[in-house]
Amino acid sequence: MYMLACGVVFFPGLFFISRKVLESVFKNWNDADVFVVSERLMSSIHATLATIVGFIIATASNDVMSDRHRLTNEFVWFGAPYMAFDLYAMYLSNYHSQKVKGHEAYRAHSLLTIKLFLLRHPLLVVHHMVLLMVFMPITLFLRTGLGGDFFIGCFFMAEFSTPFVSLGKVLIQLGIEDSWLHRVNGVMVLLSFFTCRILLFPYMYWVYGQQYTIPFHKVPFHLQLHCNLANLSILAPQIYWFVLLCRKAYRLYLRQTGSMGQPAHKDGSKTD
Repeated sequence: MYMLACGVVFFPGLFFISRKVLESVFKNWNDADVFVVSERLMSSIHATLATIVGFIIATASNDVMSDRHRLTNEFVWFGAPYMAFDLYAMYLSNYHSQKVKGHEAYRAHSLLTIKLFLLRHPLLVVHHMVLLMVFMPITLFLRTGLGGDFFIGCFFMAEFSTPFVSLGKVLIQLGIEDSWLHRVNGVMVLLSFFTCRILLFPYMYWVYGQQYTIPFHKVPFHLQLHCNLANLSILAPQIYWFVLLCRKAYRLYLRQTGSMGQPAHKDGSKTD
């Protein structure tokens, strides 16, 4: 419970401090700039911590099915408040992004603005809720006598792509999407997302097969059906988000080569 309390203090505190610092340093920024960048900074720090912890756990595992690591449960407790608070921070970012555009519905917070947020980002909301209501209880309470921390560590490392995604959104929010930094970061987004969120799954199957001397193509048939279905349910939205990222990268390429003249959208949207 100590780590849970640390998370409750750390992530909202980080978001609040980031807002205050940005407001004082960048006085010409509007509320959308401040809230979007603050939320992205919080997400990037959480993702960086998750990647480091995941690497430690995965590399320390000799038996992928039975080894346990004390950092696993501690970081799940620590990260749970982030998942809950990030929903609120994303709502605020979306609210202020739409408000500065002059949309009538966003004159004040209401049930309508909450509904519009849920309709605009359904997958992200479901993603966060599943982590809170499914992944967290399973990791903390339903693994009695079981290990498998190697796989949890791998899932933590899937967050490696988040800082690059966040940086890309911040650069667009600041209006410097035509810079060389944005182009380099775009390449890193695609590479990190494909490697750590899609190739991660065949890699985990391959490691399992190596330990039990099972050919890679036969590994799914040696696992229980619910394990394969769970992995598929996690992989599916990652593929969907990767396709969206590829489409955005292609549109940006066309725009920068003069084939498209419309500016990038500063909507504060997020691919987590």
